Amino acid sequence: MSSSIPRSAAVAAVVSAALAAGLLVGSASASAEDGAGVRIHDIQGTTRVSPLVGQQVTGVTGIVTGVRAYGSRGFWIQDPTPDANPATSEGLFVFTSAVPTVAVGDAVSVNGTVTEYVPGGPASGNQSLTQLSKPVVTVLSQGNPVPAPVTISSWSVPGAYAPAGDPAAGGSINGLTLKPRTYALDYYESLEGTNVRIGSSRVVGATDPYSELWVTVKPWENANRRGGTVYGSYEDQNTGRLQVQSLVPIAQQPFPKANVGDVLSGVTEGPLDFNQYGGYTLTARTLGTVVDRGLERETTDRQHRNELAVATYNVENLDPTDPQEKFDALAKAVVENLASPDVVALEEIQDDNGAKNDGTVGAGQTVKKFTDAIVAAGGPAYEWRSVDPENNKDGGEPGGNIRQVFLFNPARVSFTDRPGGDATTATGVTGRKGHAALTVSPGRIDPANAAWADSRKPLAGEFVFRGRTVFVIANHFGSKGGDESIVSHHQPPNRSSEAKRLLQAQAVNGFVKQLLAVEKQADVLVVGDINDFEFSGTTKALTDGGALYPAVKSLPRGERYSYVYQGNSQVLDQILTSPGIRRFAYDSVHINAEFADQDSDHDPQVLRFRP
Repeated sequence: MSSSIPRSAAVAAVVSAALAAGLLVGSASASAEDGAGVRIHDIQGTTRVSPLVGQQVTGVTGIVTGVRAYGSRGFWIQDPTPDANPATSEGLFVFTSAVPTVAVGDAVSVNGTVTEYVPGGPASGNQSLTQLSKPVVTVLSQGNPVPAPVTISSWSVPGAYAPAGDPAAGGSINGLTLKPRTYALDYYESLEGTNVRIGSSRVVGATDPYSELWVTVKPWENANRRGGTVYGSYEDQNTGRLQVQSLVPIAQQPFPKANVGDVLSGVTEGPLDFNQYGGYTLTARTLGTVVDRGLERETTDRQHRNELAVATYNVENLDPTDPQEKFDALAKAVVENLASPDVVALEEIQDDNGAKNDGTVGAGQTVKKFTDAIVAAGGPAYEWRSVDPENNKDGGEPGGNIRQVFLFNPARVSFTDRPGGDATTATGVTGRKGHAALTVSPGRIDPANAAWADSRKPLAGEFVFRGRTVFVIANHFGSKGGDESIVSHHQPPNRSSEAKRLLQAQAVNGFVKQLLAVEKQADVLVVGDINDFEFSGTTKALTDGGALYPAVKSLPRGERYSYVYQGNSQVLDQILTSPGIRRFAYDSVHINAEFADQDSDHDPQVLRFRP
């Protein structure tokens, strides 16, 4: 793919001088005519899509600023003599497919085709990455200084996130002229492929299994006391977040392990990339050092004798094939961090052979292994109730048959069994003398409703605590799969998955209203992985008519989160209360989402109240 001329220091000096003087590049007018001698900023243009897309160009020169030998293999080049237009990037990715043979500091001339690569494919809604494909590379010299980095800092990134999409273009921002001094997404796009740097920055997304983390260059932006950046509104995006990866092979330099609140100290420098899993990413040649700020896992208060403690916990596809260490860690969290709640609604309990797709739907072995681990950790001997799903009808991992399960401590609370519940039988509401009851307990809410197609059906149960009936509805709403990311070229992004969750929320809200119609002061808790924010249309539908209140809103704004995604601390897991539950203590117990070492990717939620 590449060839070179003799790489003497004298040649390097001559070529560097020629590059600096602009003698090795042609004019923009020449590029428009024949694609020869174009400069990088001519290719990048002033919008997100290159004005030369699809064209063959020759003699594109620059200094290599980064080389990636894994994943999307290639290298970045940058023109050391920028133009005066802040909207045009001076950096460009050259996609080689094979492992690149150039090195940082090489001066190169590249022939290739200008393409717009959409990470994740066009259906993802992602912005595209301007690049040169099928390149023919000539190395002109070695050892040239890398162009000075552009510093990304709190003052350089605008406070507004993105322009509104062009209605005539279906809401796309692709055709809009970049305004890098006005919008954060435009600012980052104007630096696509450019050598950039950040100084010491707080970690807002822990190191993940793919050797990447998230930082913020705006330490005050929606900050919370544990070091995260809270996502609290569609209209208030966190503009200072950046993903960080390393260009240095992991075998050569292991990627640092960081938790939220730690600091990536010193200088982190390299080309600014755009990828499917986070958008704008600093691919670091030079990576800062992680300073551990000592984030600790939280422990909730133990319930008083006359308080009922109800928790919800997504245990991330738990099944008997998982190592015993996972069961033990989850059990320890239930006992120590959650203080052994009276009722625990679990989400993502898989069947007895996990993802093996052989028709197995029972989960008795999974639950027994978990409850045994809880006892071994010093917790109560929980009993459990659930309803097995139909095979492969509830979504999730094929063959896994995830479902919700109630654990309850029989020394503190009893379960009212009303037989007849199965995967397709709906529980209903009955009542006598102003006291509501379920027709089936445990039972599923309206399982034939199209809202639950290929999704988990709500599990309703009737409990008694100190003589008072408490209804708990455990949920795992449809995922956000299919939604466009917040860095989509559509602004606002298309959130197609909301339509299904809206129908699901309406179904649960309607069921709660049936209970309250019979017993106005009934104690009802709607719990689980709602897969949506406290400010979302899903939550609004759940609370319609005052039937429910999202208890997470009782917390200060900085405490409202159960999940960290792309550096945003956000709400997915919730407990909602009926009007009869007037006083309660709510806790989002942060033990997973902010940490590189996780037992689950969700934080559990606990609510304590006196029925």
